[in-house]
Amino acid sequence: MATTLAFAAPSLSSSSRVFVRRAPIPYHRSPNHLRLPPLKCSSSEPETAMSPADWTHKLIAGAAGFGFLETSYLTYLKLTGYDAFCPVGGGTCSDVLNSDYAIVFGIPLPLIGMAAYGLVAALGLQLASNKLLFGINKSTAQAVLLGATASMAAASAYFLYILTTRFSDSSCSYCLLSAFLSFTLFFVTLKDLGLQEVSKKLGLQLLVASIVILTLNTSYNSSKSGSSSLAEIELPYYATEITTPSSPFALSLARHLHSVGAKMYGAFWCSHCQEQKEMFGREAAKELDYVECFPEGYRTGTKMIKACINAKLEGFPTWIIKGQVLSGEQELSELAQVSDYNQSVQPS
Repeated sequence: MATTLAFAAPSLSSSSRVFVRRAPIPYHRSPNHLRLPPLKCSSSEPETAMSPADWTHKLIAGAAGFGFLETSYLTYLKLTGYDAFCPVGGGTCSDVLNSDYAIVFGIPLPLIGMAAYGLVAALGLQLASNKLLFGINKSTAQAVLLGATASMAAASAYFLYILTTRFSDSSCSYCLLSAFLSFTLFFVTLKDLGLQEVSKKLGLQLLVASIVILTLNTSYNSSKSGSSSLAEIELPYYATEITTPSSPFALSLARHLHSVGAKMYGAFWCSHCQEQKEMFGREAAKELDYVECFPEGYRTGTKMIKACINAKLEGFPTWIIKGQVLSGEQELSELAQVSDYNQSVQPS
């Protein structure tokens, strides 16, 4: 037995040394030590998820892009002289878009709006993609975006005031749509910055709004002071009465002028137009192709109807006979000569 123990002791000692060296191997431990931290499951989520700020910037870019298309269309119409298609409001929409309030220091208002919407759309796209140009950082881009949207909202508020006070009987769907987009862009930008950041930039917003309103007000006041005194008056349309009877010659000439397509352009408040009609007399005046350039009356900002604008009138009355333009009152004999009137009845 002693021999056996002596033989076993070294063997046990040797195997014990081997066992001690292999003891730290993990798979000899409790199964709880095989658990791995959940890094793999969560690591892919930031790569596919989109932050709320990205959606906000894409919304800003989309709304501004829509506004850019609208103002581009209105700019094209303004530069070409065409009337806008107005689904709501009919002709009153064109009255607003063609008024003096659609120009700021000689620049068409839609062109200014197109530049503003284009800037906001570009900033929104850059912030959404985190690729800012010209070396500016995100904070600077957000400050510029806030200033741009604040100026657009201030201008829209001013134009809504003009629309309700100066054009209370008119409707302009394009104006309302632009105002909606401007306010939307402004409030979405405020939400993106957060209350704390907005409060820090409150002074910037107030400064921008004040400059915009002051600029618009100065432009419109300058336009009024440079226009005629009639621009300061509001005149409702009224019909004029012809009191003199028509001579046979005047009646025959009026019918001849009508047959050759001669037109007389005038305004209800024009005394020379009234005197021209009196030359023809009550019956003959009804035979004339007379075009009233202000059938809805005249007030500040009102433009002539399209037919008068296209005729490029320089004053009232204006005759256009066989392509020839005659400005001012005309003697009946002159009208007869220009229109090739050769009837047997001659002026007395």
